Parts: sequence; C-alpha cells; structure tokens
Amino acid sequence: MWRRVYLLLIAVRLYFAFSPSYIHPDEHFQGPEVTANEIFGWKTLMTWEFTSDRPIRSVFPLSFAFALPMQVVDWMVPGPANPSSSLIYYTLRLVFFLISFVLVDWAVQELVQYPKHRRFTLLLLASSYVTWTHQSHTFSNSIETVLVVWSLVLIQRIKDAKDSAILSSALLGFLAAFGVFTRITYPAFVLVPGLSIVPCLFRKPLGLISLATTLTLTSLLAIFLDTTTYLRATPTLTLPILNLPLVITPLNNLLYNSSTANLALHGIHPFYAHFLINLPQLLGPALLLLPRIRPGPPLIAALSGTFFLSLLPHQEARFLLPTIPLFFVSITPFSPRGKRAKAWIAIWLIFNLALGTLFGVFHQGGVVPAQLHLSKLKLAQNQQVMAVWWKTYQPPTWLLGNKAGRAINTVDLMGASRESLVDTLGKTAGRCGVDETDTDAYLVAPRSAVFLDQFVGTGEKKVEKKWGKKEKDGKFELREEWTYRRHLNLDDLDFGDDGVGPTIDRVWGRRGIVVWKVCRV
Repeated sequence: MWRRVYLLLIAVRLYFAFSPSYIHPDEHFQGPEVTANEIFGWKTLMTWEFTSDRPIRSVFPLSFAFALPMQVVDWMVPGPANPSSSLIYYTLRLVFFLISFVLVDWAVQELVQYPKHRRFTLLLLASSYVTWTHQSHTFSNSIETVLVVWSLVLIQRIKDAKDSAILSSALLGFLAAFGVFTRITYPAFVLVPGLSIVPCLFRKPLGLISLATTLTLTSLLAIFLDTTTYLRATPTLTLPILNLPLVITPLNNLLYNSSTANLALHGIHPFYAHFLINLPQLLGPALLLLPRIRPGPPLIAALSGTFFLSLLPHQEARFLLPTIPLFFVSITPFSPRGKRAKAWIAIWLIFNLALGTLFGVFHQGGVVPAQLHLSKLKLAQNQQVMAVWWKTYQPPTWLLGNKAGRAINTVDLMGASRESLVDTLGKTAGRCGVDETDTDAYLVAPRSAVFLDQFVGTGEKKVEKKWGKKEKDGKFELREEWTYRRHLNLDDLDFGDDGVGPTIDRVWGRRGIVVWKVCRV
C-alpha cells in the first residue's frame, strides 16, 4: 500500500516540477540567467552578485547544476541553432526533480536508523509541499539541501567504518568545498555534526589526508574557475593565476553579508523570524509532531543551522530548505489508524495541497509562460519590440532565447506608480497594423490591476479625462493579445484601502496575467 502512495506522490512531484510557477527571482537570476549567457550567448541580465568589483556568487556550482544540462541539450538538438528557451527551462526543472527524487530520498533512507521507519519518513518527505515546489525549482538552496543531507550520510559512514573510510572522506571533502562555494550557509548545517568525526579522522590519518586533499583541490579548482571567469582570463592550466588578483567568492560573500548596511538593502528581519515564522510556514502541521522528535545528527544539523542563520538579520524561508528533510528524519513514526492520527493526516494533506497549489501553480505563475510567449513572436528582420512589465516579479530575460532576446527590450517597472506607467506607455506605444517595421510595444501585467481597464479598447477619451494627456504620444489603448489564467499576484493585496472581501474577490476573481499590445490612437 505504501508503495502505491509513494508512486502517487512521485507523480505529484513531477506535476509541480513542470508547473511554471515563480517563487522568487533568485531561482532564475542566480543560475539559468547567468549560465544561458555563457553557454548560448543569449542576451541576459547579469545581477550585481556577478558584476560587482567583488562578485559574491561562484560559477563553479553553476557549471554542474546548469551549464552541464544546457550543454547536453545543446549537443542533442540537431542543427546549428540553439535549443529553445522553453526546452532548456523544462529540462532544468526535470534535472532538479531528479536530483531531489533520487539523491534526497536516497539520503533520507540512509539517515533513518531503523529500516521500519523509512517508509514513514519517505512518505512524509514526498507529501510535503516544500518537496513539491521549492526543491524542484532552480534555487541554490535546493542544491544546498542535497549537499547537506549527503554530507551527513558521509559523516555517518565515516563514524561507522572500521577502516580509514578513504572514499567517504574524499567525497565529504569534495561536498564540503562544493557546498561552501554554492552557499556560505552550508557550514552552518554541517559544522556541528561534523565535529563528531574529528577523533575518527585523527585515529585514521589516511581518511584525514583524503578529506583534506579533495577539499583543497576542489576549492582551488573553484577559485581558478571564478578568477578566470570574472577576470576574463584564458582558462588554461598554464595560466599564471598567482599573478592575478584571486577571486574568492565565498570570502566576498561573507564580507558582504557581515555588513548590516548591506543586508538592510534586502530587508531586515527579527532574530526570531526563522524559528517562529519561517519554520512553521515550511513545516506546517508537522510542528505538532515535535514531541515525537528524537535526538541525533540530523536534528543537531537542523537546529544548529537554524540557530546560526538566525544570527543574520536577513532571513527568508527558503534559507531553511535543508532543515526540512532533517526534521522529518528525526520524527518517530506513529500508527495511522487512530482518530488523532487520521485527523492529523487530513490536516497535513489539506495544508500541503493548499500551499503546493499556491506556490507550485499560481504564485506569479504567468510570468514564465508570458515570457515564453514573447519569445515566439514573429518578428520582421531588424524589428525592435518594447515589453513593459508592471506589478510582476522581475521577468527572466534568458527565457526570450536568442532571436527574441536581441529584438525585445524589457522594461521592468515593478510596482511603479500609475503616473509612471502611463507616461512610459504613452512614449512607447506603436502604430499597430500601420507599419510592420515600427517598434511594437507590449504591456505585461496581472488582470487584477483594474486600473488598466480604462485603457482597454478605444480608451483615448478616458486617457485625456483621467490624466489630462493632450500631446499625441500620450494617447494609447491596450489590445489583448494573450492571457494565462493561473497567475496570482500576492503583492497586489490591498486590504487597507479596499477591504478584505473586495481585495480577495479582485485578486482571485480576476486572477491571471495578460499581454496587451500598446497602440497609439
């Protein structure tokens, strides 16, 4: 019976893996956005983490997680043209699904001490919305989760080994370096449980030598790749790299995040946010199982990681992704036959279906499909297009691909004022259907932005009446070109001015995203 349930949950995970929701901009701009430029030469937006004088993101883990799958797809697609951006997007989602399904589930089975408890833990993990959504998105936190759980597996193997555990030690050294260059928060989860193998390594020096060797070599390789990439030097083994100013991205990252002024740019949170807000959001009803939790290395890793991350004033729920499988491993199973157990299971399913649907389907769910739609526009030679985005997450420009990426200029207005939007659209509106070589302009915005209703169709008089536009460039109308229904903009909730009922009715009743053509009138 449990195998059938597990297979069903795998299908659910796969469904969410291919659902184009958009949880946070970092899932694009700290990975695919960077790598697509390097592999395919697509026009992309490089964020400050990669363009500052002291870059804080390493390209080393990106080479494995993103560049390798992209390169494989490029080799498999026949012809000289690059593969489509949609193919690359869904390939990366599939890769992250497989990494989660194969590696995380495998590690969880190894971390559970008693074989009869493994079924319970696997079902708990596989039925969590965090596994369905966050873990299948292209976050560095998703990669960190895999590295943390497997580091704990290797630590346990080294402790249990009767010999020097040379292979496990070597793998642990590689994962440790890979983890630090992926996210500087990796040691927060592994350091405390890792102290337990120090006596083992000193008793068996071959294991210590093996760990130190792979740790050092992997770190040097990462520094080499970062230095040659950021300084645009030729990546050859004969490169006199010692004559270059070395780019050590984890050090730059640590220095950046040690400044409260820098973190204030991203948001300051109270020290208790992880424990009292973020963990409950991720665990949900699983918090009720905390009395059944048992001590061990996974629990130590989860608690120590959460504690160390709480010392930093900038706290987001996804930073705690590695703790979720660790908490699940630490929970003692219970029989599902009692009334209380059945009630908990019902609450657990409702919670995860609700949050899974929100984050896995609707949350900014139309941004990626809209961008993929724009990538397929039939453009005349040398034609330029202006795409204005309003009240959405930052659109990933790598999804435009090659041809459209060079022809489409993206203007991200984020949550700009209505006046700024009208001014921008008035200046960019094209002569729809008059001259095919004219610059076309599109507006991408949620349908819940009711302010736009006055401009849909023949809205010239309304524009003049509302905004006093008398110059020719200030007159425009919006013509709907494309829409996608499964999109929610939670940043558009305005309970204070509109009230709870009308706001929910507007945001949910008018859910969806629309691509309008902006035309002069």
